[in-house]
Amino acid sequence: MTAQPRLPRSPAPQEVAPQLQRAGMLDRVEERLRGLLNDEHRRWRTADTRGAGLIESLAELVAVGVDRVRPVVLLTGYLAAGGDPEGPEAAEAVDAAAALELLDTCTLIRSDVRDNAALRRGIPTLHVSRAAEHERNGWAGDAGRFGESTANLAGDLSLTLADRLAARLPVAAWRIWDELRLERVVGTYAHEAMTAEYLDDPWPGRCISGCDRGCTAGWYAVRHPLRLGGALAGRPDLDVTYDAYARALHAAWRLRGFLDGGPEYDWDAELLREILLEREERGIAERHIRELVDRASRIATSSRLATGWSEELTAFAVRMAAEKG
Repeated sequence: MTAQPRLPRSPAPQEVAPQLQRAGMLDRVEERLRGLLNDEHRRWRTADTRGAGLIESLAELVAVGVDRVRPVVLLTGYLAAGGDPEGPEAAEAVDAAAALELLDTCTLIRSDVRDNAALRRGIPTLHVSRAAEHERNGWAGDAGRFGESTANLAGDLSLTLADRLAARLPVAAWRIWDELRLERVVGTYAHEAMTAEYLDDPWPGRCISGCDRGCTAGWYAVRHPLRLGGALAGRPDLDVTYDAYARALHAAWRLRGFLDGGPEYDWDAELLREILLEREERGIAERHIRELVDRASRIATSSRLATGWSEELTAFAVRMAAEKG
């Protein structure tokens, strides 16, 4: 017999607001990340002090990741689907959220190496700090190569720990995790290849028209985490709803990034904005953002979500697409 999806439970008067539910679970994600890295550090501190140093570098970068965008979205998907913040599935949602943060950290480390970035989250990037350590100590070999190698190994470590957490997920959630992992690698390569071929276009037209596979800039920050949360709450019926909501929100977010000059939009995007966006064209783009946010809001409002979460998803869409400054 096919299992029936769990529907949102009736709210009790003493239930806390959606934001407080999510904040409580986010605290548990922080504890999970801290505990996991501390345990590994203690283990390697006695077995191999050099190995402990690699874990320290990763822990420092994870600790300064204040946004936690993907964990926030996953927990939103879980709680909006009626997931119990205190139930047995909540521990799985916390593990999945921590795994997403570690996966994101791995991606950032490797992106910094490819781009030779100097800073990440206000501190020196890992390959830069380890290259400087090499130079200070007068070690053998090339300092830059040592820094890059160490950073890539830290990325491997972060990914390994993420997969360790994800390995405990139920089958339906793990399949989404596996899909996310594969699509993110292929998507990153596609982005790098397009850039190398001079085909990378900063105008987010494909996102607005409804691209199928998303892009490295934000698709995996919305669609997959929401779907993971729904799967962990036992609501596979929300997969289509979360997909449609994420598509509209992702397009609005990408268009906002282009208009305001987000981190992935460098000088070529600035030049394109100057060429394309006179006052009238910018007004049209702003209206398009509002239409996309309205579409995401209608999807959230018309869905069978737990009490208060339709409004929270609507507010989240507005915040994500809001004009900066």
